[in-house]
Amino acid sequence: MATKKTTAAKQADIGLIGLAVMGQNLVLNIADHGFDVAVYNRTTAKTEQFLADAKEKEPSFERLIGTKTLKQFVKAIKRPRKIVILVQAGYATDAVINQLIPLVDKEDIIVDGGNSLWTDTIRREKELAAKGIEFIGSGVSGGETGARFGPSLMPGGSKKAWKSLKPIWNAIASKVDPKTGKPIDSQTPGKTTKGGQPCTAHIGPDGAGHYVKMVHNGIEYGDMQLICEAYQLMSQLLKFKSGQMSEISTQWNQGDLDSFLIEITADILSQKDPTNKRKFIVDQILDTAGQKGTGKWTAVNALDMGTPAPTIAEAVFARCISALKDERVAASKQLRGPKYKYAGDPTELVEAIRDALYCSKICSYAQGFQLMAQAQQQYHWKLNFGKIAMIWRGGCIIRARFLQKIADAYDRDPKLANLLLDPYFKKQMNKAQANWRRVISIAAEAGVACPAFMSALAYYDSYRAARLPANLLQGQRDYFGAHTYERTDKPRGEHFHIDWPEADRPQIKI
Repeated sequence: MATKKTTAAKQADIGLIGLAVMGQNLVLNIADHGFDVAVYNRTTAKTEQFLADAKEKEPSFERLIGTKTLKQFVKAIKRPRKIVILVQAGYATDAVINQLIPLVDKEDIIVDGGNSLWTDTIRREKELAAKGIEFIGSGVSGGETGARFGPSLMPGGSKKAWKSLKPIWNAIASKVDPKTGKPIDSQTPGKTTKGGQPCTAHIGPDGAGHYVKMVHNGIEYGDMQLICEAYQLMSQLLKFKSGQMSEISTQWNQGDLDSFLIEITADILSQKDPTNKRKFIVDQILDTAGQKGTGKWTAVNALDMGTPAPTIAEAVFARCISALKDERVAASKQLRGPKYKYAGDPTELVEAIRDALYCSKICSYAQGFQLMAQAQQQYHWKLNFGKIAMIWRGGCIIRARFLQKIADAYDRDPKLANLLLDPYFKKQMNKAQANWRRVISIAAEAGVACPAFMSALAYYDSYRAARLPANLLQGQRDYFGAHTYERTDKPRGEHFHIDWPEADRPQIKI
């Protein structure tokens, strides 16, 4: 009697846990690039629905392997296993890792693709390394569209683990033209991009990837707030309608400000209200902004490390004050501002606002890169800032032509102390700062809040100042708290103290 020939069950090249929007899109991206993917979700019904939808719509459906239990999921993946977790950061991520530990083998790789706090990633990598399990904390930027067709990926972990993950991450990452730096991603399911440089690279050990992703998000907060302030100035001072400002944004997107955020701003400002085609949707959106916390983490970390990032912090505070909607409405009826009417040439002011936006953007990025420079010293990382700028050119939310200029700056001087000191950026600031200052002066006279613009200028003026009033501040600290001070005519590091109420008493060297 003939026996039926059996074949072993197909095993996946990689597995993913967490089938929310980002997880689903990343799975389909991986499958499109020729990798078999095992999937698992705590709620089995979600897995089944995802597979049913994919079978109907996705060309790469045959590469998906659905599983109902975590044990089944782990067994479905080739060794050494590569398991991506895309669940809520914090407790949920720890819970999934703890469930995986007894099921995986030594040298298997767990990849956290969520927006985890980098210190959690450092802890997790250390704990898993002690058990012989590899751990990668990878930033994933680009939203659901980026996850589906090409994100910017920022992995941190051991070089050994990265070597194993690299072929998949290189394949699914956004691609940019090596000459122009412009994204060249396919936006068609089942189709892949041919050629181009992948927007991913090994960032460094343990939490480096998630740290860089956090700073990316902080810079993103700054970018978005700066664009909103430009919009507010044109709306309040020039009384421009949304359609006009959409056209201006489109023009700006042809020059130095060319970026994903300017591009979508033009789209948003041109969109009519679906319920009333005579109105623009942006005018009907309530002015209260939400946030998920990564911008706040960046600002808090800057304070913790004593590194100035005022524009990023102001962008976070701007969202906080926007949330006080009822208080602001009540205050608007009681607190008076100046009476001001702009009487100049609108075209000139638009050009000045453009310059103010670009100068402020340079300062915001300078702050972000300074923060990463400080972090690498504290955590003993070795970050390649030019490479970081290059992998942000595609896939991520802050992707922009401008990032190529940053990469060029670090190519010229890998040890560049601050972007403001690079020849290109020095030239841009010198050329545009008169307009920048003019815009901020007008905003102050008109009573239009521009906290990010103003903080960026204060950062620039503070950074270029050979002497700041901190000498008086240090005198105050020594007066009330005996905190000591250094002298301009003595070597750095020597500290002195005066018994201040008695002016004739001599100073004491500490």
